[in-house]
Amino acid sequence: MKEIHAPLKESLIKRYPEPVVRKFARDLILGLGGSEQEADVISDGITTASLWWHPGQGQGLEKFFRYHRRVRNGGYVPRAQLTWVTEGPAYALLEANKAFGYHAGNTAMRKAIALARASGIGMVGVRNSNHFGIAGYHAKTAAEAGFIGVAMTNARAEMAPWGGKSAVLGTNPWGWAVPRRNANPIILDMALTMSGIGMIAWAHREGRKVPDDLALTKDGRRTTNPAELLDGSTQMPIGRAKGYGLSFMTDILTGVLMGAKFGMSVFQDDTHFDVSHVMTAVNIEAFSPPEQFYERLEELITEVKSSPPITAGEEILLPGEAEQRRMQERLARGIPVDVETVEKLKPIADDVGVPFPL
Repeated sequence: MKEIHAPLKESLIKRYPEPVVRKFARDLILGLGGSEQEADVISDGITTASLWWHPGQGQGLEKFFRYHRRVRNGGYVPRAQLTWVTEGPAYALLEANKAFGYHAGNTAMRKAIALARASGIGMVGVRNSNHFGIAGYHAKTAAEAGFIGVAMTNARAEMAPWGGKSAVLGTNPWGWAVPRRNANPIILDMALTMSGIGMIAWAHREGRKVPDDLALTKDGRRTTNPAELLDGSTQMPIGRAKGYGLSFMTDILTGVLMGAKFGMSVFQDDTHFDVSHVMTAVNIEAFSPPEQFYERLEELITEVKSSPPITAGEEILLPGEAEQRRMQERLARGIPVDVETVEKLKPIADDVGVPFPL
């Protein structure tokens, strides 16, 4: 995917130290009426996304365009009352009551960890939530506690069923995280589409073509011209029919099973998204002596890393390793923020009465 994830053009971004981005995000949540706990979780999630991802993927400070609008129209409810609908030895269902998605997702994963600590595995569903940020962030919460974590969510319909040309299913992201001894966790964070509209829009701004397998035009054609994909396009699934199947099954496990919206109804009403998430935590001790697991994991990693690269001199990377390296680079050079995002955040900061440090 080098064509779509090309190096950032410095003319399109500004860079800021990590503490500046983190504090600004926290201040904005508090200014919007969020609690200290909500501000801590959301600012950590947004800062993590900003350290990992391309600004065109829309997971950094640009999230506040949505937060600001939807707090004002009632779509997000700061300090929402989270209630447990049902609970058993290894499962629970959370009613989020339009809470911030990061907060609802984090609450659910921490509950899944507690259940897994007692029962070996914990699975927690969430309904009536909102966009939960990046899936890998929630999975990472489990790995940092010593558990294997899986996070998934449904989302706005952007993907056509394989063979169709109208959007029915979402990108429906997955996050997986596995702890390691004395090393960063292995983190897989992926949507089930080849790309998203944000990255296509970024390529259009840079005047670059895109691969013809990212999306279909509104009349069902492939194209390398991003301009043709900015109006009514549908995103292509990863792995062709396989990605469509994964998205379909994800919507069953989240939206259908948990009693939330699904398919073409999710994200359609800006005042009531009713997104559903599923968080799963696996207690390693329930299945293997921990030290044995970690030793065997390192053996697998060694085998993977030993595969001869197709291109001489290139390194085989583990899932999440590129993001970890990108994070280190940005901690040193500053977090990139889209210049358009910077300009649009000033009125929001003024409206909620917080300092504007960008």
